[in-house]
Amino acid sequence: MGLEGKVAVVTGAGRNVGAAIAARMVRDGAKVAVVDLDEARARATVEKINAETPGAAEKFLCDVADKDSVATTMEAIADHFGRIDILVNNVAITDRGATVLDLDEDEWARVLQVTLTSVFLCTKYAGRKMAAGGRGGAVVNIGSTSGYRARPNALAYPAAKAAVINMTRSMAAQLAPHGIRVNSVTPNKVGSPVGHDEEPENRPRKNMLGRGCRPEDIAGAVAYMVSDDAGFVTSTDLVVDGGVLYGVMD
Repeated sequence: MGLEGKVAVVTGAGRNVGAAIAARMVRDGAKVAVVDLDEARARATVEKINAETPGAAEKFLCDVADKDSVATTMEAIADHFGRIDILVNNVAITDRGATVLDLDEDEWARVLQVTLTSVFLCTKYAGRKMAAGGRGGAVVNIGSTSGYRARPNALAYPAAKAAVINMTRSMAAQLAPHGIRVNSVTPNKVGSPVGHDEEPENRPRKNMLGRGCRPEDIAGAVAYMVSDDAGFVTSTDLVVDGGVLYGVMD
């Protein structure tokens, strides 16, 4: 996708979708900042990438729900690579099983902080670097079909993802004067469930294409959205779900 000379920041890049996006950014020519709270996972992603493309990736440990941690991390990334051109807000956590009648308030707040507020914080501090650089940039926020539909087994996560999708549009309007495009990519049940390292073999899926969504499917969509091929695309949600959301299913 012609990302030579660019620097991409990917949050939650220690596993699953984030790791696939980081690897794809490098294959398309970018350098990548692998941002994660888990040092071992971040190191594993960096080592795998650098084994194929030496020096292309560097790990940065960050709590994306904490403004001081985010501000410090974006400063460190810009100092290390000299610039920031691309931001992929991928990190998320979820709630499972509880309803509005019994979901703990602290869990509600934590899911929104990590899944929603992190998008605001990372875009704020990475966006400042992009704007100051004067070269424009691209931000992609990872949504979810949960942001469009009811979830009987979750409440905070679908609320957060719905907000991410709409916040993307306001960010696009606000950052357009700086030449920064902002879009979202919305998967459905991609790779391992949120918060898990492995995908259950019997994970139920129903879509038009008859297979599960792979992390590489989302990485490819993100690669397009940050490339010059999508240079006139902003404030858009690209749904990559095999036809689940808007398809007609039996």
